[in-house]
Amino acid sequence: MTGNNIYKEKTGGNVVAIIPVAGIGSRLRPHTHTQPKALIPVAGKPIVAHIIDKLIAAGVQDFIFVVGYLGDKIEKYISTHYPDQHMRFVIQTSGKGIGHAIYLTKELAEEYNELLIVLGDTIFETQLDKVFASPYSTLGVKKVDDPRLFGVAELGQDKKIVRLIEKPPIPKSNLALIGVYFIRELDALFSALAYNIEHKIKTQGEYHLTDALMKMIDQGVVFKTFDVESWFDCGKKEVLLQTNKLLLKRYQQQDTSVVGAGFDHTVIIPPVFIGKGVQISNSVIGPNVSIGDKAILHSCIVTETIIGPFAHLENAILKDTIVGNDAHLRGKIYTLNLGDSAEISFS
Repeated sequence: MTGNNIYKEKTGGNVVAIIPVAGIGSRLRPHTHTQPKALIPVAGKPIVAHIIDKLIAAGVQDFIFVVGYLGDKIEKYISTHYPDQHMRFVIQTSGKGIGHAIYLTKELAEEYNELLIVLGDTIFETQLDKVFASPYSTLGVKKVDDPRLFGVAELGQDKKIVRLIEKPPIPKSNLALIGVYFIRELDALFSALAYNIEHKIKTQGEYHLTDALMKMIDQGVVFKTFDVESWFDCGKKEVLLQTNKLLLKRYQQQDTSVVGAGFDHTVIIPPVFIGKGVQISNSVIGPNVSIGDKAILHSCIVTETIIGPFAHLENAILKDTIVGNDAHLRGKIYTLNLGDSAEISFS
């Protein structure tokens, strides 16, 4: 049985996925000066493509994207790569928070019975068919070491959520909200969002979705949680590189070095992703390297790195690096006369 069939049996095919991708991605600058965060590649494709592909595999057919900063690039990518899906776009002109972003989708979303909200920088692994089968609204959670950085869920004895709080200074729970929300009570959600916006109820200067969900709980709506197998919050360079590493290992179960792969005098050490039309010569690539389409690498040693499409690198030694689209890097070639017991470091 396919994912689509499972989905239609469980929910009747009347759910819409809302994906907010309007953030400016300040923690990933300088890459997000010219490229929206949702389109930064990881393990061979943009962050937002990992999300869309997972939801399509689970049977989701309708999508609403809230775009803002560089939103035209996101819309172009999605329209080009997913021409057969029902994709619609809403513009958020100012950064007022996720709650405000979701409220902007009201007119489009209210034609559905349920909605699935997935934040645009969240890559996750879970069994969505079980989420859709739940009779309750459910929120994805995972235990974390420092819950002060996230929205946090507190549970009662019956495993129902009794409290939600955004980035609490003194957390009473280590269950972080991962940014995946399955909501059945749409009227209650949009009513809570409208109330908070009308009365300017903000947390840390923004209209948070967490506050609206807490208002729904106060009104008697039952929320439960679902666990995720893995969760990658791709908002920072370090997390992005770690996500790239873990996903490459998952997608390509290769453990030994190989020579060749059609490249001149080059060693490829899996796991790696190499896009279409890439030119590599006289190099050592890997492990844990993603290279975008039509990139050129000559005389390079690259490990634990993401390289964007059309990048051109020569004489470069890179580790734990993100190279943007169309970026050019030409390193130095040293000629040395190194005596006995000498030690030189260029780091």
